[in-house]
Amino acid sequence: MKNTEALEITTFKLNSFSCKEFIEANTEIDHFLKRQPGFRSRKIVQQNDGTIADILIWGSVKNGTDSMHRLMDELADSVVHDMIDQSTVNWNISKVEHDLTN
Repeated sequence: MKNTEALEITTFKLNSFSCKEFIEANTEIDHFLKRQPGFRSRKIVQQNDGTIADILIWGSVKNGTDSMHRLMDELADSVVHDMIDQSTVNWNISKVEHDLTN
């Protein structure tokens, strides 16, 4: 792990869509992310209460923050945004302070 690695966690509820439908609609977003500087990985999980957690690992907080701004500009018309209940969105990105990898 580099000292600058960052974890981005966005949580939200969906507007009458399943997690499977949401993931299928994210093909365009996944392609976008793979082209971004510092992108390492993405995982999407659905918690027991139905909340979606979209978790990304970046090379740095700056990489993740810059990418988020580009995504909102370049993919503003993506159907994915309409699938999300925007009033429930919580976005955070933080520098990783400790990493234990097997």
